[in-house]
Formats: sequence, C-alpha cells, structure tokens
Amino acid sequence: MFPDLAQYLWIAWLVIALVFFIIELLTLEFTFLMLAAGALVGGLGVNLLGGPWWLQVGIAAVLSGLLLFTIRPLLLRLLHRRDKPVATNVDALYGMGGRVVAPFVQGQGSVRIDNGETWTARLAEGAEDASIAVGARVAVVAVHGATIEVSPAHTSERTPDDG
Repeated sequence: MFPDLAQYLWIAWLVIALVFFIIELLTLEFTFLMLAAGALVGGLGVNLLGGPWWLQVGIAAVLSGLLLFTIRPLLLRLLHRRDKPVATNVDALYGMGGRVVAPFVQGQGSVRIDNGETWTARLAEGAEDASIAVGARVAVVAVHGATIEVSPAHTSERTPDDG
C-alpha cells in the first residue's frame, strides 16, 4: 500500500546538494561546496549504483570530510594568494605624499595628501628645523588620531599637480 521511499532517495540527495550549494553562494568559504560535492558524488553516486541508504550516507559523509580537509585548504590558499596584503584605511597613509596647504606654525600645519584628504599635520622630530613653505611636498611618517606627522619629501619626481 505504501511506496518504498528508498526509491525516491535520489531526489533527497539532489535537494541536499542544491541547499548546500545555495548556502555556499551566501557564505563563499568553500565549506558547503565540499558538502554539496560529497552529497552529489557520494550519496547520489552510490544511490545510482544501487547501494543501500546507509552506504549512501556513509560514503557521502566520508567524501565530504575528505574534501573539507584536503581540497578546501588548497582552494582557500589559492584564493587568498597575494605577495603582500593591501594596506587600507589609516595603514594606507604611511609613506603617502602630500602638499602643504597651510603654513606650519610651531610645528603645526595643514597638508592635503595625495588621496585628496586634508589633514592637520605636525612636523616629524627630525624636520622641525626645516622650513616647509606652502606647496612643498611632504611624506606621511605617522598617524596620531586625526593628526598626521610629516617630513619633507626628498624626491625629484614630478607629480601631475606640479604643472
């Protein structure tokens, strides 16, 4: 009277793999992709070959575990491979050049750095004797809260702003 539900187990494996794949699209960490591959290859594969349900679950679990601990680390390493990390936020300011827009009075002034931002600036310790006029090139040495520490730029390069 009741149908044998084991004959419809292949639909369950497809649904499980699809759900894992959708979750992977939301997380992008390759974890659920490995589980989806284990469900498809292990579970559905053994089902299509006529294996019992407990063997399907076992092979899917073992294959998912192998993929998680072997292929996933390789994919993550390949994805995050860079020679050096990209500096962002305040870390990107170190070494950046700029121009003095307000004269330095008692070591305090204003500098427009090359990314277009204008910062309150003070002269670095070794540069306090140097007279830095408005329009002179400087380089960011340190960042202290909302104030940058600058020193005169010793470069002969011309920038597009030089005219």
